[in-house]
Amino acid sequence: MPPIATTPRPVPAAPARRRAWHLSTAPLVPWDCAAWTAGLTAATWTRYEFHVTAAELARAASIGLAASVLHLGISWVQRRHWGRFPLGSMQEAQALAATTACTAAAVLLTVIALVERPVPASSPLVGAAIALLCMLTIRSAYRGRHDRALRPDARSATPVLLFGLGSAGQALLRALLSEPRGRYLPVGLLDDDPAKLHLRINGVPVLGGRYEIASTIQRTGARTLVFSMANADAELIREIRRLTLAAGAEFKVLPPVRELVDHRIRVSDVRSPNVDDLLGRRQVVTDPVTNESGLAGRRILVTGAGGSIGSELCRQIMRANPGELMMLDRDESALHSLQLALSGRALLDDPQLILADLRDHEGIRRIIERRRPDIIFHAAALKHLPLLQQHPGEAVKTNVWGTQAVLDACWDVAKFVNISTDKAADPVSVLGYSKRITERLTAHAAQAYPGTFLSVRFGNVLSSRGSVVTAFRAQIEAGLPITVTHPDVTRYLMTVQEAVHLVLQAATIGRDGEALVLDMGEPVRINDLAVQLAAQAPGPRRIVYTGLRPGEKLHEDLFGEDEPDLRPLHPLISHVPVPPLSPAEVTALDPFDDPEKIIERLSWLCQQPAEAGGEEPAVGSCD
Repeated sequence: MPPIATTPRPVPAAPARRRAWHLSTAPLVPWDCAAWTAGLTAATWTRYEFHVTAAELARAASIGLAASVLHLGISWVQRRHWGRFPLGSMQEAQALAATTACTAAAVLLTVIALVERPVPASSPLVGAAIALLCMLTIRSAYRGRHDRALRPDARSATPVLLFGLGSAGQALLRALLSEPRGRYLPVGLLDDDPAKLHLRINGVPVLGGRYEIASTIQRTGARTLVFSMANADAELIREIRRLTLAAGAEFKVLPPVRELVDHRIRVSDVRSPNVDDLLGRRQVVTDPVTNESGLAGRRILVTGAGGSIGSELCRQIMRANPGELMMLDRDESALHSLQLALSGRALLDDPQLILADLRDHEGIRRIIERRRPDIIFHAAALKHLPLLQQHPGEAVKTNVWGTQAVLDACWDVAKFVNISTDKAADPVSVLGYSKRITERLTAHAAQAYPGTFLSVRFGNVLSSRGSVVTAFRAQIEAGLPITVTHPDVTRYLMTVQEAVHLVLQAATIGRDGEALVLDMGEPVRINDLAVQLAAQAPGPRRIVYTGLRPGEKLHEDLFGEDEPDLRPLHPLISHVPVPPLSPAEVTALDPFDDPEKIIERLSWLCQQPAEAGGEEPAVGSCD
């Protein structure tokens, strides 16, 4: 069967695009001609102190018309070879000045060469300056009219103030002023820098700093204040929010800079503050996802890829252009969501997705031997402290034996990064015991295998699945009281981005057998967190104190009692030596034994000297 003849769809040609541009600039051509004519005429008239004949004015006007034709010709050549610029822009003004100078020079040389000069020799220079001024004025008026047409309608847009006039704040201002159907109209700017007072940016005035928020809101009628500093600390955000709410206006924020790296700032980026903004630090560790991170071109496996840490790891690793990113999890729904978030598709047919369980030791071994990853980030674990306290055997099977199953297959892996927790420092819970044991098993693998094996220890992750923030929000949405274990309980809190920055930094600077600990600042009172969330909720909210649960500390520790705080490579990252523990020690664990005996055995393993067997204590003799 002969192929069906098809007519290719025509592609718009370059002449068509040029014609469209000519149509858009056609109204300026007569104005440019008039500017040159008026400029040469005015220059001649003033040269003779306004005593000129009609014939002299006519010759000056004729020279002006000729100059305008030459100006148009030079402009055409310039656009043809050097390109064109947006009307009214600084680049177009510079190009216009260059064209005017060339035209004036050509006219001047022509006038000087003539025996009988039609105009004085000074007229081309003075006339060109007048013509340039007129043409720039016309373009400025055009640009102003164009910009005013792009502004949101004052009758429907919400009047807003912007606090912070750095690069992010000015980019947001331009975005707000160039969206005709936008929901925000800037009516004033605020910045604590006194040098910016009375400055006008894009026609919007700077009216003061943080202490003028209340008076500025009252004077301008602004109903919203947008905090437009993209990398500010939480204390400043909280203070500006307090002053704004006290003045009766709504408070919005621009996301931190780490959320804006993939696109230019848009109006849609403006949002209500979340807990990360009010309590979390914006970006403590510099983003290591670069070509120097050692991830580019490497085969990378992430276990627990569907979890909060694992999924953020996958997102940031993708930016480093790995050779292959393998994402392993036992939760098929989590893998489905992860693929949808990363690629916009969720067909679950990609070999990068690996459905497997750490408890299947043989399956894990076969996967690693077949896929041969260069780097493994081990984020898979059971993490809910109260549940593990009731079911310690599950912590043994997943956290301890599951980690050892991965380590057993890593004999030729270049780097292995074990995700640990601050609860592993002087542990008192099943979660802390099991993660401390994984740190020690990883340190043993560092001695047994040629690659680099290390652990990363950090605190609670804000807004992760099952976190305190998630629980508080669920209680608020259900109209229930917010439950806090103790009014004085504190925890180290990190954003998920900070946690992943540390993990990726560890892959770069971490050394064999150690645990890396991030300087997480001051611990946060969980009661303060509950109060912040309750203040954002509609209606009054009660806070109920339930008491500490078994295995919980009132205050977490970053370092164990005998662990030094050493920071040889980065001022915010500590390197903690970890005593190795032989895998033979954990094989004797019985996950089906009495829970109290399992907990006692886990505690004993944490206290064992490096590589020493020792006798197991009698039941009830351990702390």
